[in-house]
Amino acid sequence: MTTLFVGDLHLSDDLPYITKAFYHFLETQAHKAEALYILGDLFEVWLGDDVADDLALEVAEKLRATSRYTPIYFINGNRDFLLSHQYAKLSGMKLLPEVHTINLYGKKTVLLHGDTLCTLDEEYQKFRKLRNNPAIRWIYTTMPSGIRRLIARKVRGKSKKANQSKTQKIMDVTPSAVKQLMLETKTVQMIHGHTHRPGFNEVAENKERIVVGDWYDEGSVLEVSPNGAMLTTLPF
Repeated sequence: MTTLFVGDLHLSDDLPYITKAFYHFLETQAHKAEALYILGDLFEVWLGDDVADDLALEVAEKLRATSRYTPIYFINGNRDFLLSHQYAKLSGMKLLPEVHTINLYGKKTVLLHGDTLCTLDEEYQKFRKLRNNPAIRWIYTTMPSGIRRLIARKVRGKSKKANQSKTQKIMDVTPSAVKQLMLETKTVQMIHGHTHRPGFNEVAENKERIVVGDWYDEGSVLEVSPNGAMLTTLPF
């Protein structure tokens, strides 16, 4: 029995080798798993379920094929926060809330993308609050796809520029936010992505935070079984 966790693949037409590696992962390792959890940022950008491009439709086909053997669960990331039930259904995935708890082989575990834990990044948290406003989201999703793409490109450009002046401390999770969430959810284990800093981090005695890696230079998979957890890499 093995449960798999991945995140931060940032799939796009610009980097086809990442997509190819993901398909291979789905057709091999994921087929044998008890469950697969995708913890956000599956795509580099998501304009809306109604304007899914050819790559998104191809990915949906591959996910649905895997879902016949393995249950697939998805939590939205900051890049694909607009991915919704229409695409999830097409892909054979079950859409989970942004904070979700499970019993993972006897350990109560909280799952999330991770961006909500970066509380020191006040600029991003303000933007996150704005983008989650139902009225703003409705206005955006009623715009033509070309305008949506232009807005997304401008927002991403502004974000990249802003990140250049931010310290690692600001862009990483805030320890107090981690402890607070684990206290609220009464969990002993946390699994998330977003920070692109894979590893095992002690939160307190008998409490651990595990971060899945990104797929920029190689694939990154967290494998959890009754015997423990390990991070593995998939060379491209």
